Order: sequence, then C-alpha cells, then structure tokens
Amino acid sequence: MQIRHSMKIITFFLAFLLFSNISAQEFAKTEPEKVGMSSERLEYLTNTFQEYVDNEELSGAVVLVARRGQIPYFKTFGKSDIKNKIPMAENAIFRIASQTKAIVSVGVMILQEEGKLLITDPVGKYIPAFNETTVAEPKEDGGYEIVKANRPITIRDLLTHTAGIGYGGGVASELWEKAKIQGWYFAHRDEPIQATVTRMASLPFEAQPGEKFVYGYNTDILGALIEVVSGEPLDTFLKNRILDPLDMNDTHFYLPKNKKERLTVVYSSTEDGLEIAPDPGHMVGQGAYVNGPRMSFSGGAGYLSTAMDYAKFLQMMLNDGEFNGKRIISPKTVELMTVNHLGEVTFPWEKGTGFGLGFSIVNDLGSRGLLGSKGEYGWGGAYHSSYWVDPEEDLIVVYFTQLIPANGLDDHDKLRALVYQALID
Repeated sequence: MQIRHSMKIITFFLAFLLFSNISAQEFAKTEPEKVGMSSERLEYLTNTFQEYVDNEELSGAVVLVARRGQIPYFKTFGKSDIKNKIPMAENAIFRIASQTKAIVSVGVMILQEEGKLLITDPVGKYIPAFNETTVAEPKEDGGYEIVKANRPITIRDLLTHTAGIGYGGGVASELWEKAKIQGWYFAHRDEPIQATVTRMASLPFEAQPGEKFVYGYNTDILGALIEVVSGEPLDTFLKNRILDPLDMNDTHFYLPKNKKERLTVVYSSTEDGLEIAPDPGHMVGQGAYVNGPRMSFSGGAGYLSTAMDYAKFLQMMLNDGEFNGKRIISPKTVELMTVNHLGEVTFPWEKGTGFGLGFSIVNDLGSRGLLGSKGEYGWGGAYHSSYWVDPEEDLIVVYFTQLIPANGLDDHDKLRALVYQALID
C-alpha cells in the first residue's frame, strides 16, 4: 500500500513538472507539419515575398507565423538597408506606429483589473481638461460651428475610437494646425505627452462622443491617462507591467544607442521605385527615434519593436492573457477586448468588421470577403506593418516592413491568402 501511494505521488510530481515546463515554454521554431501547416505550400508565401523584393516593391520584410504556441514560419526578406547592403535579420527593429495602440490598451485594462479605474469612467475624472469638450459641426455654407459635446468622453470611447477625436483633420483643421497638433507622429516633440494632450482637449473634435468611429489621438490620450492613474511615466509603466514580464526586450519608444544599427531604414514607394524617406522627416521619414528629444511617449504610435517581441505580446493575448508562465491580464479581460463594441456605429473601412478595445474584430467573414475566421482580431501600422490573431485556428501572424507610402501594394492581402492556404488541419 505504501509503495502504491508513493508511486501515485511520484506520478503526480512528474506530471506537474511536465505541465510546468510546457506552460513556461518559450516560443520555439518547429516543423510546419507538426502544427498543421504544409512546408510545401508555405513556399508559395516565400516565393511571393521574394518577388516583391526582387521587383523592388519592398526593400525588406520579416514574416512570423505562430500556430499552437510554436513558430512554423519565420522568414526574412531583402535588406534592412539597401545602400549599405545590410541583410534583413530576424532581430531587426521596426517602427511599429499604430501597433503601439494594442499594448497601451492592455495597459489601461491592467489598471481596471487593479481597481484603479473603470473604462466607463469619464476621461475628465483623471485629466480635468476633458471635463468639457467641444465639437466642430459643419454648416451648409461650408463653415462650421463649435458646440459643446453632448456628454463626457469615457475611457471606453477612447478604446473604441468612438470619442470623435481624429488626427487634427476635419472642418476645423486650421485650429489644430495652429496648435501644431496634427498627424500620428510624436517623436520630434520636445514636450511631454501630458502637455500635448492637455492642449488637445481645448480644440474642437470631429464628432459627438459615441456617434461615429473616428480614428485618431484616442490612444495617445489613453497613454497620458495611464501616467496620471499609475503615477509613472508611460514607458516605465508599460515596461514593468507588460514588456519585461513577456521578455519583450527590444521594444522601446526611443532606441538605445547600442541598438541603432538594428533599426531598419524607411523607404517610400514612388513612380521611379523605392526611395529612402527623409532623415529625420516626420510622418514620412526616418523619424527622431534615435537622436530626437526623447520626451514624448506616444501611446498611439510611438513604439519600436521586433517581430519576435510583438509575437510574444500577441501569443499572450491568444493564451487568454498569459505567456511563458506570466499572467498579464485575465481571460475575461481578453474576452472583453476582442469582441465588437461598436453597436450601431459603422466601422468605415472594411465590411464585416467591428472594433473592440484596441483591435479590429471580424464579425462576418462573408461580408469581409477575405480568408480568415470570425472572431479574428488585429491592426497595423503606418509604416505598412500588420498583424492578426485567429483564435479559431490558434494562429498569429506578424508582418513587419518599413514602407510609407505603399501606394497600393497588395502584399497584405497576399500574405493573408498565402498563410491560410498553407493550413492543412
């Protein structure tokens, strides 16, 4: 009896060790067939993206596909710097622009989980300048009238881009231009994000809260809100709560000088082929991510990262908030973030699609008309990067390149088609 009891204990202990090892296992490359993908069919993806490089439509790119917690496909293409003939590397660092938004949105949800805020709270509770906001409403004669907002803007409005706040456009764009707050790029600013956001609050927005999907400074405002609520600079908060636990060691608002050689060059698509974007440039350019003021932490578009770092973040989301034994958010928070919150509000850019708390959400696969799955979520960045998570297929895809503008390049849709055609079970 004692021997049988001891064997049970040993068996339980071995099972515990095995489970612990699996749950804490790092991302690892694997053979595609081991996770239900075809090596042969993935060659179509490789050949197609090599053609983009050979035809000088792309300077270079990194594509990472993970399925069932492993990495069956991780390829580099072309060069990170054509002039200096530097091959693209797996650890190349990219400006990921609006892919910053998802990470900051998770940061907001962490604060809700800690009891520091509710996403139903008005933004003005934490940033008083937002207690009373205004809207520029167009008039029939071509002018506009500035009116009071119908209700306070909430944190949820910002997470869903239904606060009515754009990127300094709309009928009152000259007021935003005068305030020098236009466009998604912040790296050149020599004022903290709090100061910019406070000035922003006095300007007229483009729509009434909750009435329309307006893509804009919403997540930059959320970054400022995180600073107020947490009492920490945004970069510090995100590093402590998300980046470090996930071992995202190459994700930064401003690049450490010892990593500058890994930063990819930005190119622009022109009628004459690829051209190097201006240095530093602003929205179309290399940016001030290495030699700039290093003062403005843009929650909406400020991060630099690698394909592997971003894949870890997405795998955490796919794992219901946990990765490599570290829990970042709860499964119910992931569930809330990855369902459509728009209600009667229309998502303006793609049929069959809604928006959650930081991600676009596929509601109707047939209406969208692209390969994928209902419940898939993702987004992209201004430098032509893209990503998505497909829970139904236990799949994540990260695509990084540096091309602005891209001028109608069909690589995003081709990538989607070529990933899904390679699934064989």
